[in-house]
Amino acid sequence: MDQDFLLIRKMKGGDEAAMDLFVRKYYSRVLSYCTWHCNDKQQAEDLTQETFFRFFRALAGYRHKGKALNFLYTTARNLCIDLGRKEKEIAVERIPENGEENTLDAENKLMIERALCRLPDQQREIIILRFFWQLEIKEIAGILKIGTASVKYQLRKGLLQMERLLGKEEEY
Repeated sequence: MDQDFLLIRKMKGGDEAAMDLFVRKYYSRVLSYCTWHCNDKQQAEDLTQETFFRFFRALAGYRHKGKALNFLYTTARNLCIDLGRKEKEIAVERIPENGEENTLDAENKLMIERALCRLPDQQREIIILRFFWQLEIKEIAGILKIGTASVKYQLRKGLLQMERLLGKEEEY
């Protein structure tokens, strides 16, 4: 039986240890996701907390259909979009300043971030979900509430645009 199904059943019964385990299981993934979509770490933490708050608020009516993480991603995505509307932009995570990454990796990451920022929102979202979170096409379609054919098409368009943009990055 699915671990999330058992956790959710326990959480619906009021088991706080199950709630804590659920949060620990998914917190870092949701936080990383939110960090890709907002300007600072504090905002990402706030969005992550709000994501879990909304999950637990909706828990009584939640019907587990396979992956609770997809529900969390969908909620986080909606919160990030709302924040982006307020700020008029959605930016990606900035390179850490701890100096542990070598210069080449940092430069490559910056080039990829710049290219991602220049993609249309949906293409950027699909590329992030597919390549950074290794979600399947069907899962992405469920999160974005679009067809799998549309996900495949937008993914292909986005990757072609990324190739063009990364080829032009040398001009900067």
